[in-house]
Amino acid sequence: MGKVITVAQQKGGAGKTTLAANLAVCLVRQGLDVALVDSDPQGSLGRWFMTRLDRLGEPDMDFSTASAWGVGYECKKLRAHHDVVIVDTPPKVDSDLRPALREADLVLVPVAASHVDLWATDGVLDLVARESGRALIVLNRMNTGTRLAEDVAKAAEGVARVAKSRLAARVAFAETLGQGLGVAEGRGAAASEARALMAEVLAELDLEADA
Repeated sequence: MGKVITVAQQKGGAGKTTLAANLAVCLVRQGLDVALVDSDPQGSLGRWFMTRLDRLGEPDMDFSTASAWGVGYECKKLRAHHDVVIVDTPPKVDSDLRPALREADLVLVPVAASHVDLWATDGVLDLVARESGRALIVLNRMNTGTRLAEDVAKAAEGVARVAKSRLAARVAFAETLGQGLGVAEGRGAAASEARALMAEVLAELDLEADA
């Protein structure tokens, strides 16, 4: 049975879709069979997937959409045929989010470099504790070396487990997303950051890459 990763954060603009897409690309490039589920009505992950499909000519990962209450069914179906299922969720915290959290083997909560973003994790982490219990804060869009980044990082450690790997505020993340790509398909610091996060997620899920 495959593993389910749910990306959740009630504050918009935290980088959920960017995180989901880049993690998917990293996992595929490591030989894993990946499926995406977009449960956000905004459909950004689906738009990225279709842009990628047009670019590649054929899919290198599976994709489906689901309503909030259809996520459970979709995940159970996809688990049987894929190593990893990544679920992108709407920027809100209510009962609609529960099915995506309930299915998750790991919940990733992106937090940008502000205390406001960190405060917004409270509702998500409360639901995670009730539904699955396994959450990992991912510090995203961090301005490395700044006092604010370090303040947020220190405060986050008092809220929940925090991934050792951080994603910096780099133009490459936005550029590649618009092209249907992931930063790992290029070189540079952004690619290294994405691969480091992938390795940490694989360890959390006790999965091994095929390549």
